[in-house]
Amino acid sequence: MATVGEIMSTGLVTVDASLPLTEAAKVMNERSVGAVLVLAGDRVGGILTERDVLRAVALGEVEDADVAAYMTPGPETVEPSDSTSLAASVMIHGGFRHLPVVAAGKPVGIVSIRDLMRVVLDDETPRGA
Repeated sequence: MATVGEIMSTGLVTVDASLPLTEAAKVMNERSVGAVLVLAGDRVGGILTERDVLRAVALGEVEDADVAAYMTPGPETVEPSDSTSLAASVMIHGGFRHLPVVAAGKPVGIVSIRDLMRVVLDDETPRGA
């Protein structure tokens, strides 16, 4: 069984909690990511996802909002040595699609449900098939 460290993305995209939500959404769009980590010093203080941005849009609160107002504070995390099945279980039971990966309490990656599906499916199916 694969470990989280073998499949996680290490090109972390981070933002500050005080950043305007619109700026965070621009960063997410420019980097083509569905989630960004919000750091508190050198630790994970929160996570902001596409769903969070969509919620702000639906409530009509985008213009004056900052990241802190819509991020999930203190998200669950996994470690690089954890199994992919543990990560999948945490995501399924928590109802989310992105999970920060930490080592010694510091962020080292992020794993998505898509990353986990690649392990399950071996990524053999061609696009458009």
